Amino acid sequence: MQTKSDVCKSILRLQAQKLSPSAQELTYFSPMNLDLVITNGTLITASDTFRADIGIVGEKIAVIGQNLRGKRTIDATGKYVLPGAVDPHVHLEMPQGEYISSDDFESGTIAAACGGTTTIIDFVEPGENESLLDALKSRRAQADGHAVIDYGLHMTLPNADEATLAQIPAVVDAGVSTFKMYTIYGGFALEDNEMLRAFETVQLNGGMPIVHAENRHIVKYLQEKYLSDGKTAPRFHPKSRPPIVEGEAIERVLALAAIAQSSAYIVHVSTALGAKAIQRAKERGQIAFGETCPQYLLLTDAEYDRPNFEGAKYICSPPLRPDDNPPALWDALKNGYLQSVGTDHCPFFFEGQKDRIRSVFTKIPGGMPGIESRLALLYTFGVAQGKISLNQWVELCCTMPAKIFGIYPQKGMLTPGVDADIVLFDPEKEITLSQDMLHEHVDYTPYEGFALRGYPVTTIRRGQVLYQDAEFVGEKGGGRFLARGVIS
Repeated sequence: MQTKSDVCKSILRLQAQKLSPSAQELTYFSPMNLDLVITNGTLITASDTFRADIGIVGEKIAVIGQNLRGKRTIDATGKYVLPGAVDPHVHLEMPQGEYISSDDFESGTIAAACGGTTTIIDFVEPGENESLLDALKSRRAQADGHAVIDYGLHMTLPNADEATLAQIPAVVDAGVSTFKMYTIYGGFALEDNEMLRAFETVQLNGGMPIVHAENRHIVKYLQEKYLSDGKTAPRFHPKSRPPIVEGEAIERVLALAAIAQSSAYIVHVSTALGAKAIQRAKERGQIAFGETCPQYLLLTDAEYDRPNFEGAKYICSPPLRPDDNPPALWDALKNGYLQSVGTDHCPFFFEGQKDRIRSVFTKIPGGMPGIESRLALLYTFGVAQGKISLNQWVELCCTMPAKIFGIYPQKGMLTPGVDADIVLFDPEKEITLSQDMLHEHVDYTPYEGFALRGYPVTTIRRGQVLYQDAEFVGEKGGGRFLARGVIS
């Protein structure tokens, strides 16, 4: 006699063959058993596009088939049905000098849910003389009971001394298996020999290094040069961090990873030089991943010339680039040399934070909002313009981040047995982005006035509707910490 598990496996095989489960198989999922059914939608995964219904029991997808019925039904006629998006790079409640990023775990995850994201991965940044596990505990205390979607964490390595590296096995055991390293910033920058030791230790303990790569020596030299010449306006921010700053650092980091026989994930790649460095590493056979962000695909360094100090809104590191870089990044996404799109969401108010110190660009808090608009931006300016395919869109925003960071297939997939994290996306819905319509807790969006065709209309997290009819309708605080094991 078939068990329900056998039936689910059978349905999955049939789905792969683009067939439907039999009536006998579906008797296991009667209206009395299915809590929620999404009907008449077009399912989009990283590999397939097909018409089917999804039946949900509790927090899990129970069945994918035809003509399903349940206690509650959502009609997805004319809609795409996607796995919930995974944003692998956000900074909520992040201290930066005297400032703290303006979205906390509640407001930031509400905004994420309203944009079709059901999982985020944020960061732990240990304080001076604070153990990694204590920092993790404190960070979880900020999120637990406040986040409305599920979340994971990356651990930042403040240094690579023996005492710090000795803590890595315990951090992996606690569910954090990715470790952020920097080649820049005084409090975090690792020398090459330190990074080699860190790479080796992380790899030996089943973790994966993720790296912010910029050449700090060039940046310091150029910043001092511009400031000494009285060139202090926001437009000198990108000039102090030209593309070679990123290109050289990514090449070097990947060389160190090769020597340490370690994988490496490069965050927020913003340049053609950086994307090419990752391409060459992959062609050499290295396990190397690259992430870019919507701001580097859609904006350029011309934004820094805005009047009334509004160029400060676009201060982030790495900075926006000259207009020959975005096309190269789109090509890298299309050809698989960059594997994910995160947001690096790190919002600061323009009024009272970014505009507070106008005397020097180096003192403007760095970071931009974007957690809510990623999925729609990549559809309008990627899929609809032929730069990436429909399935690549799902792969980049949903599936590959889940795979890379060890939460697949629990997240990032539509198949029986996984979390019912689902987005209904209307490809015909027209919206003009503005700060007023978004849920991000900040006073501007860098995408103000962008005309979109295609937008999320429903977001479901583990079977619970969080967003519908342009409103957040979920319960607050229902997000869970995702303990991630060894990265394979």
